[in-house]
Amino acid sequence: MSQAQSSNSNTPETDFHIFDDSEEADNHTSEVTATRLSLQFQLDESYLGQRIDQVAALIWNDYSRERLKQWLKDGHLLVNGNSVKPKYKCEGDEVLTLNVELEAQTRSLPEDIPLNIIYEDDEILVINKPVGMVVHPGAGNSTGTLVNALLHHYPKSSELARAGLVHRIDKDTSGLLVVAKSLEAQFSLSKQLAKKSVYRIYDVVVYGNIIAGGTIDEPIKRHPVDRVKMTVLPGGKDAVTHYNVKERFQHFTRVQARLETGRTHQIRVHFSYIGYGLVGDQVYMPRVRLPAGSSELLADTLRGFKRQALHAAKLGLVHPKTGEDMMFEAPWPEDFAQLVDVLRTENKAY
Repeated sequence: MSQAQSSNSNTPETDFHIFDDSEEADNHTSEVTATRLSLQFQLDESYLGQRIDQVAALIWNDYSRERLKQWLKDGHLLVNGNSVKPKYKCEGDEVLTLNVELEAQTRSLPEDIPLNIIYEDDEILVINKPVGMVVHPGAGNSTGTLVNALLHHYPKSSELARAGLVHRIDKDTSGLLVVAKSLEAQFSLSKQLAKKSVYRIYDVVVYGNIIAGGTIDEPIKRHPVDRVKMTVLPGGKDAVTHYNVKERFQHFTRVQARLETGRTHQIRVHFSYIGYGLVGDQVYMPRVRLPAGSSELLADTLRGFKRQALHAAKLGLVHPKTGEDMMFEAPWPEDFAQLVDVLRTENKAY
């Protein structure tokens, strides 16, 4: 799995503000204000004999066919002012009207928080998340999260579950995240993740000497006693991590890990399980291990590195709309780069 491989998809859009009409057809008008969506379209003979749900999906390809079918069933999508079934065959002269109120999917509030945007278009947003930023609001973290920042940067994200998030990285893990800007993009990316076709590479620094690369294929579930932790246990969810050695030091190893699955704390749990805990991991390696004879600089660096040495460095996916293979990279943050530099000078291999 060296590249993402999945299908493309189209995208719906709504907004709390005025949404500019982007349709080119002369017989199409639209207006979107707040969460109310109002669309109208005059059919012509080119649509004769086609199912109404298929036609609606062609006309309003910002929205999924399944969503349009549900709107037909609920009476939000009318043909000549009448409710019809999704299998209704068009005569080619009908007027379609769509009126629906889209409920906000999040109660979080927008906040003007700077984002390090690696890439953005109408469908997706790729962000290099800094250390310390919580991805999604939760207990004790109702503000200052990535979701709050997304709602400010792109207000339409309020119409999406989890503001368009399709995956997460831990608060103290830095690096790349892709965010959907529409329902269809979110569906496509979620499907790619489920098919294990999203390419995710993490840079990691661990205690100990790993001799060669390999694969950790061990199930992960919530720890039965310490509910903060995850652990390897039979009956857990399948979890697969591939890794390669990139740089060896006397007492540490820098590796690159590729996720085939995306379980909570997966890399941290897997490497701890095989005896190579991550430097700085406060949960799975709570005590700093200082090599015998450590220099003052090395000791201070290790003691001062208070988050897991884990950085989401590369992200590969298929663009939800164009089908293009895309690969993104994020440089190491300053603390990670400094850690590696100190290991190179103060703990270099013989």
